[in-house]
Amino acid sequence: MCIITDMHPALFLDRDGVIIENCPDYVRQWDDVRFIPQALEALASIRSNPYKIVIVTNQSAVGRGLIPLETALQINERILETVERHGGRIDGSFICPHAPQDNCDCRKPRPGLFYQAAQALELDLGRSYLIGDALSDLLAGQAAGLRQTILVRTGRGAEQECLARPKELKPFITFDSLPDALAALLQDG
Repeated sequence: MCIITDMHPALFLDRDGVIIENCPDYVRQWDDVRFIPQALEALASIRSNPYKIVIVTNQSAVGRGLIPLETALQINERILETVERHGGRIDGSFICPHAPQDNCDCRKPRPGLFYQAAQALELDLGRSYLIGDALSDLLAGQAAGLRQTILVRTGRGAEQECLARPKELKPFITFDSLPDALAALLQDG
């Protein structure tokens, strides 16, 4: 007996620094949310692509006791609603609420969020991509076996690009912004 499952490739996106601006004291309330220029338009432009669009985000403000999990989830939900109102689509969103010292499996650079998403959304990680603004994003995507990882220079990306590279970090692609990265990905198919 042969069981065939329809696994989907995904386009994983980090949230803070890729879609919205990083906040030095964390995004703690809706008033802290500022969308990166052209991010909403870029997400709208890929609405009909065949990839599942998935956000994977560390939100350690919860684990640090700065905001309750419910507030973090409400902020995230409003971000997703804003993307949708502007013509975009997000098929799933996965949050790690833990502090760095919690040593969890879901906090990037560990790949747990990608595994959660793959199971929940029937994703083929080997055909999937990640766009992030930190080396920890790239390490997590590579640990999950993604096809390609991409660093954008928005958010912390420009600073991260100048850091010493961890020896386990494999080659990656760099773009100035989410719109640039998406345009190149979709052009290459």
